[in-house]
Amino acid sequence: MPPALDLSADVVTLTRQLVDIESVSRDEQVIADAVELALRALPHLSVVRRGHTVVARTDLGRPSRVVIAGHLDTVPVNANMPSRLDEAAGILHGLGTCDMKGGDAVILKLAATLTEPVHDVTYVLYEAEEIASEFNGLRLLGESDPALLEADFAILMEPSNAGVEAGCQGTLRVEVRTRGERAHSARSWRGVNAIHGAGEILARLNAYEARRPVIDGLEYHEGLNAVGISGGVAGNVIPDECVVTVNFRFAPDRSEAEALAFVEDFFAGFETTLTDSAPGALPGLDRPAAAAFIEAVGGDVHPKFGWTDVARFTVLGVPAVNYGPGDPMLAHKQDEHVEVAQVERCEQQLTAWLHGRTTTPQHPQHPQQEDDS
Repeated sequence: MPPALDLSADVVTLTRQLVDIESVSRDEQVIADAVELALRALPHLSVVRRGHTVVARTDLGRPSRVVIAGHLDTVPVNANMPSRLDEAAGILHGLGTCDMKGGDAVILKLAATLTEPVHDVTYVLYEAEEIASEFNGLRLLGESDPALLEADFAILMEPSNAGVEAGCQGTLRVEVRTRGERAHSARSWRGVNAIHGAGEILARLNAYEARRPVIDGLEYHEGLNAVGISGGVAGNVIPDECVVTVNFRFAPDRSEAEALAFVEDFFAGFETTLTDSAPGALPGLDRPAAAAFIEAVGGDVHPKFGWTDVARFTVLGVPAVNYGPGDPMLAHKQDEHVEVAQVERCEQQLTAWLHGRTTTPQHPQHPQQEDDS
């Protein structure tokens, strides 16, 4: 039998229970079993399991539906289990406290306590977010059971300091390649130096001016940057190839195809090869459910510059935001921790929103964002 989760406990105690179940990516069976067992005991929910992803839904016939999702897996243990509560400082330490078992605990508390929300709700606790996309439980669910993710609005409880980060920018990487001709470096004029040819690529990047579109009142900021360069054969050979790896972070009003077309046009005259791409996510703040959510949490909204799984909802036509307890700067660190007040605030504000009321606005300090991926 899996360890029992006490959904009647306060949200911090429940966070500790989740943290104390080891669930490194690809080893989520025990925690998924525990979550499934706890949710199946709630008669107001219908529960479906796919792999180590658990989905629980209300079916109240409400005119709108929202998805609230969080991943169950963590990065590898780093001498940071079990959990440890510093009551004086109001800090809970331990692997996954920030990324993102504090958010998972909030999801489970909402699932247990909200029997008559104003929206129908789909709660998703999924596997394998911290590793390669091929294993990602949310991606797999979208492919196998897209109807389970149909909604008017979605919240991904990634750590965001209990503030709203709307949508996310897309990301792609290309290799921009120059070609030359090998020669002995003592007779360099007999060849063509491909590394020297990369100077024009770098010059274009230096001259790049970032596009900063405003979407739903939020200003996104695109970025086009060299993130790697390789070339060279030997210390006495003129190189015949040089590759500059370029990362384009594009605003969510561009599709992947449009973003790639921009990059290919930007590097016209050079050979470009796409190596990785992921779409952005539109914030959808004009949707009634989203607008009510923003009002409920105090109206403080920021654009998400990095990429997160909210983009998987865009593929399904569902606008989404990031909203969860924890400082993303602490994710994956040995001293990972979360402020107790943030976990409690997220529970309170989501509860109020799902009951159709607002809470006292609170505006947590919003630090400079870092890309999640």
